[in-house]
Amino acid sequence: MVKAAGHAGITAGIPAVRCRLNYPSCISLKSSLHSDSTARDSTPMQQLNTRHLVTLSLVAPGIGLSVLLAASPASAATYEVGRGKPYASLAEVAPRLAAGDVVLVEGDATYPGDLFFKKSGTEAQKITIRGVRVNGRRPVLSGGTNTVVFAGNHYTFEGFDITGGSGRCVFNKAHDITIRDSVVHDCAGHGILGADSESGSLTLEYVEVYACGSGDTRHPIYIATDEETRLGSVFRMRHCYVHDGNGGNSVKSRAERNEIYYNWIEGAKYHELELIGPDGQDEGLAREDSDVVGNVIVKTGQHFAVRVGGDGTGQTWGRFRFVNNTFLLAPGSRPAIRMFDGIESVEMSNNVFYRRGGGGVEVYVDRSATWKNGTASISGANNWVPTGSSAIPAAWRGTVQGADPGFTNVSSLDLRPVSNSPLVNAGSSATSTAGYPFPKPLTVPQFSPRKGARAANGPLQRPVAGTIDIGAYESGSGLAALAMRTADTDRDLDDSDGRAAEEGWNVDGDAAPSDGEADASGTDDGDASDADAESDASAGDCAADGDDTAARAAACAEDAQDSADAPHGANASSCSVGGALAGGPVAGSGAFVAGAAALLGATLRRRGRRARA
Repeated sequence: MVKAAGHAGITAGIPAVRCRLNYPSCISLKSSLHSDSTARDSTPMQQLNTRHLVTLSLVAPGIGLSVLLAASPASAATYEVGRGKPYASLAEVAPRLAAGDVVLVEGDATYPGDLFFKKSGTEAQKITIRGVRVNGRRPVLSGGTNTVVFAGNHYTFEGFDITGGSGRCVFNKAHDITIRDSVVHDCAGHGILGADSESGSLTLEYVEVYACGSGDTRHPIYIATDEETRLGSVFRMRHCYVHDGNGGNSVKSRAERNEIYYNWIEGAKYHELELIGPDGQDEGLAREDSDVVGNVIVKTGQHFAVRVGGDGTGQTWGRFRFVNNTFLLAPGSRPAIRMFDGIESVEMSNNVFYRRGGGGVEVYVDRSATWKNGTASISGANNWVPTGSSAIPAAWRGTVQGADPGFTNVSSLDLRPVSNSPLVNAGSSATSTAGYPFPKPLTVPQFSPRKGARAANGPLQRPVAGTIDIGAYESGSGLAALAMRTADTDRDLDDSDGRAAEEGWNVDGDAAPSDGEADASGTDDGDASDADAESDASAGDCAADGDDTAARAAACAEDAQDSADAPHGANASSCSVGGALAGGPVAGSGAFVAGAAALLGATLRRRGRRARA
């Protein structure tokens, strides 16, 4: 049995024997590994020498290692990048990658951008690109037109500092991409951009984004999914910190489904969160829905905090669900939620709306919205608003009003409720909308957002004692919850974060009407036009959505600087194959380990039966 790091060995009390690859007993293993390497790299394996050891569990005479390897698929590999490592840059490794491979990049060093990942993993064996901290510092990926481009599917990309892209720091036109435990900052254009074409599901976890975007048309985070080729895709954003944008909206998404959970979002030029329809695709392909739960949304400027529905170039006709969020508005800022273009329903429950310095808030504005069924469908329960507020939805029930929500310290942005806060035990457990049920919602928030957290060292749990509190925090959460971080931060949160248990969610194929006409006034309170950037497969950017002009003209300019595959060296492979080589973190082939286990088990059972006979 070949014991791979990262996999549970099948030892069953059998002593392990360490065997050098050049010894006669390992010749069959060396030959098999060399065959895999030759097929993968067309060059001899230079790491197969006496420096590398294989841990072998020899369970009985006559069980040949070559038999085990013959039953395994092509083995995964681990590549090392850094000073004194086999590879000096990620660009050298990118064209060699295959399903299940792991790349370890040494931290406390800077590497050039314009990285293009076009090889694909599989759903079962993703390709992992991992930054390894050195002296507490991540590896830095810097510069290029697009610092990092994903064109291949099924990647996990974690532990990096990404900066300095002249067009985009991260450009995604692939499916099943997870970016985790990373910082994206100081990007002249978009921070993270998803293409309209070819892009599918994207997950951001523990990602900080700041000093990105520019003007009206470039955004810190701008996501889209391709409903023609990737129907059913999801944009998931959780435990992230987005702040101090240089332009645009903090988070703008045209994805088919948005799951925005446990984030701290602040400091946009325009909207902190904008959830709208696809641009350039048939609106009848899917209904775009958004579940926004457990976030802190801080509006530091005068604009609206959130816009849902559309922007003049694409509308959702979707369902929007806001539950247990904390909205902190600036003095004199506009309504918290701006409803625009085609919408089916909006539900809001257990949210707190507060303005710095006190005074009432205007909860929403919908004069530019077009409702799918002809009349507004805005529902909710147990929200807290200041006394003197306006535009409180008539269908809300259990609304709590007062002068002070009882935050711990607003000036220092400690927005946890104190023990005697009116938010405590004042929430509602019934947050679904009658007539417009949200598909697969996050039913109960289980974590709290953190301001400034960069590392994936576990989310802050949200312990609920009694009835759930209003807002993004539970009384007593925060510092006390630091001791309750989940131990396994890489676990899949999809089925364990409180959402309904059913797998999958329906894509409503209702035919969508055409774009709504401009509202009679042509403006929302006379605010300036928020022209927004558009994304496509060729990395073009379309400007001027014209959402506040009567004509709603959309001018589009192509970006000629498309990403190109960076030059790659032809170095011989220096990767660890199959998780078999000792001496460092190795990603083994899950299929190989499973196959080896099955073969060993069957052999032992046969020998046991013969012994008993």
